[in-house]
Amino acid sequence: MSEPSHEQIVSEFRDKPPIALSPGPRLDAQRPSSLPLPPSTVWDLPGGTAWVYYGEGNTGLVRPVILADGFSMGPSELEFSWEIMEFGDYALISELRRRGRDVILLGYHERSASILDNSRTAQSAIMRAIAERRGDTPLAVGGFSMGGLVTRHALAKLETEGIDHQTALYFSYDSPHRGAWIPIALQAFAHYIKDLDSRFSDQINSPAAQQLLWRHIGKWDDTPDQSGLRAAFLAEMEAVGQWPRRPRLIGVSNGTDNGIGTDVRAGELALEGKGLSVLGTKLYTQAPGPDELVAKLRVVTLKANEGRTHGLPSIDGAPGGSLEGFGILADGLNALSQLLGFKTDVRIRSHCFVPAVSAVDIRDLDTDEELYADISSLPVEDSGLDEFELASRNEGHTLVTEELCTWLLDRLP
Repeated sequence: MSEPSHEQIVSEFRDKPPIALSPGPRLDAQRPSSLPLPPSTVWDLPGGTAWVYYGEGNTGLVRPVILADGFSMGPSELEFSWEIMEFGDYALISELRRRGRDVILLGYHERSASILDNSRTAQSAIMRAIAERRGDTPLAVGGFSMGGLVTRHALAKLETEGIDHQTALYFSYDSPHRGAWIPIALQAFAHYIKDLDSRFSDQINSPAAQQLLWRHIGKWDDTPDQSGLRAAFLAEMEAVGQWPRRPRLIGVSNGTDNGIGTDVRAGELALEGKGLSVLGTKLYTQAPGPDELVAKLRVVTLKANEGRTHGLPSIDGAPGGSLEGFGILADGLNALSQLLGFKTDVRIRSHCFVPAVSAVDIRDLDTDEELYADISSLPVEDSGLDEFELASRNEGHTLVTEELCTWLLDRLP
């Protein structure tokens, strides 16, 4: 049988869902036949949508809680929010409503757009909630992952403009306050296959991804560095004072506070190409030191190329919220027709995505010493947050658990 043509491979990629490095539902649960519950009302906002669910016994907005969506590609999806927040380990939406809270699920027309663009959507949602609220109970505003940064900026921006956001509590749920991490090996592979399917590369190079990622490469052979878009975003956060000043600031992390990471070791083979089209491809977890090999790349060519890094820490196994990045890539390639030769073997599915020190804004990510810091022994004053809580185990990024949610719920105004 002849080798598949470039056109055949491109067509096969196009017919399959994009390889997208974003979290999703991870726990099986009994789901009701109706998914999701119809909202009480829907707000059409500039740049986004808000699905509003009144609390039990409420006939309008009384005690609003705004929950902002995180990062992915394309528009926010109500069904996805329900999968994450209701049908996993803990039914957060139901519990909020049972407590008389009005749940406002804030989504964007494009989740990968600039955080600053989606911040304007969040600002509109905040002002709409104030206008429609009955009574004077202050707002609680926050979000999951990137949503925590979107709302953090939105509240701080409103304050710099002298606008009363009437928010008593800001919260973040495993948000990358000091940066998120996608292994350079995965970023390199995404860009390496760009001529076959650009969607994976487009996600890595999207405005929001560049603003979120602690280190980024725009092409497979680039040197990892802070993106210019991230530098501009950090400068904008500085311009608005870093944090809103009126609300109490709290946050939770899906990582542990004891400095103990996962069983992912530095420099280990995570994914290996087995099919003819990717034979020779090997992706490794990040290792510290100079001239470290992180990727061997061979895709539908005879030539193999290498990706190397210098001076990056052992971040893949750090305590924090994890993402099945290597697993997502392997699953996507193995879903292609076997005749195309894209079979892979994945040995390490997950890596640290939001280090615990980033989620609670207490240390940077530059060294192993910082990444693996014993947070429980550090002064709370080192964090930009007034109070924070970490998980008792390292778990999936934005996994909604009773442990973290009850801590958060007990602090709502």
